[in-house]
Amino acid sequence: MTDRGLLIAFEGLDQSGKQTQAERLQATIEGRGGACRLLSFPAYETAIGEEIHRGLHGRRDYGADVMQLLYVANRYEHKPQIELWLAAGTTIVCDRYVASSIAYGEAHGLDPQWLAEMQRFLPRADLTILLDIAPDSAAARKSANRDRYERDLALLSRVRDSYQRQAQQPGWVRLDGARPKEAVAIEVLTAFESRLARR
Repeated sequence: MTDRGLLIAFEGLDQSGKQTQAERLQATIEGRGGACRLLSFPAYETAIGEEIHRGLHGRRDYGADVMQLLYVANRYEHKPQIELWLAAGTTIVCDRYVASSIAYGEAHGLDPQWLAEMQRFLPRADLTILLDIAPDSAAARKSANRDRYERDLALLSRVRDSYQRQAQQPGWVRLDGARPKEAVAIEVLTAFESRLARR
């Protein structure tokens, strides 16, 4: 029997280093001979993903609840493939996952329990790594082409508060995302290896 794969989710504000650290972790796992897939949500290549992009860039006027329903549907689109990969023993590394909808939805005044409940049939993350940075640091890292969420620092402060609250749950590791990427990568690998040892 093949061991079930692990699902590792990176969470945090935009520009917190999620993509960089997710790609580094994937490269390390594959460099050690492991099977690994990298997913990034929202996945814009689907019809639902295209609609999310329109909403984020002002071409649709969706309410916060509709946007989160789209985000969640975008993840459910990938559920069958995620389950197949996990069953085959593949490690899946996600740049954003379930906690993003809770953080951003809650920041918009939506019920976090509702946001969690609608996602309860998605495969659970075995480890969620929060790369924590301040909203003004996130804004400083990207000065152009920011979407409507990235431009709202008050919103991002509420998002960060939600992430920090969620990170108190079991299965989470909070890392300081403002530090040099090499230092963060070492702690990411330590967290992954610790979770791997407990499988």
